Amino acid sequence: MAMSLIYIGQQITIYVGFILLFAGVFGNSMNILIFSSVQTYRRTPCSFYFLIASIFNNLYILINLTTRIIDAGFGIDLTSMSAIWCKARDFFILTLSMITFTCSCLATIDQFLVTSRNVNVRQYSNIKWAHRITAVVIIVWILHGIPCLFFFNIIPIINVCNFTNATYNLYVTIFICVFLCGIPMFVMLVFGYLAYRNIGQTMLLTEQQVDRQLISMTLIQVILVILSNAPFGGYVAYELITAGVSKSVDRQLKEYFAETTLSLLNYSYYVVCLSLL
Repeated sequence: MAMSLIYIGQQITIYVGFILLFAGVFGNSMNILIFSSVQTYRRTPCSFYFLIASIFNNLYILINLTTRIIDAGFGIDLTSMSAIWCKARDFFILTLSMITFTCSCLATIDQFLVTSRNVNVRQYSNIKWAHRITAVVIIVWILHGIPCLFFFNIIPIINVCNFTNATYNLYVTIFICVFLCGIPMFVMLVFGYLAYRNIGQTMLLTEQQVDRQLISMTLIQVILVILSNAPFGGYVAYELITAGVSKSVDRQLKEYFAETTLSLLNYSYYVVCLSLL
């Protein structure tokens, strides 16, 4: 049973991981090309947020998914071989994921603004403000990720990359549950619903120069973030609750298999959500 779970987890990581990797790089690269080259999209705040999210999605899956495939699929833990990479990978996981989720939330909020019947509300959808907000978002999340460079290291006795500060470990776990899973789902669900309601209340979307394709992408990503993020967030919450519980080997193996499966499901968000254009 133990060996079968480990083997199945490795095979799922290798095959599903490579599919997600190639599909994600291709899909996000196409989005970057389209959103940066089509003149109409360059003037639209929502498409600008999608462009930035696509760039950071590509970085996220190239850096983090590749190393996960190598680690969980082939048993080669690069983070245990280099202290620099140990620190850098967790910095990238935390920083890149928060940038792309924030941009997705901003795109959803923008679609609520642009579909509003109120002219004053629609005026808040502004490309200049989108540029400034995105710059602030990137700077804030980079600064937020800097402690990872200090509180992650290779533990000498067990030779594993892990937290060196228990308080920061607790903070990151709670942060993932709240800011990486809970808040993005809440914001996208609320503003996605409000945008959908706005669409149902007005027949003037064409006159308001609303791009129906961007609206469709925004609403679809609301569904995707729930399907891909909710299970992973639930698992992180479970880990936090059971952190002090003594677990049998069988339970640990089942948790390893669950983490492997749900992590890949979480990666699917960065692959699928913007590969729909």
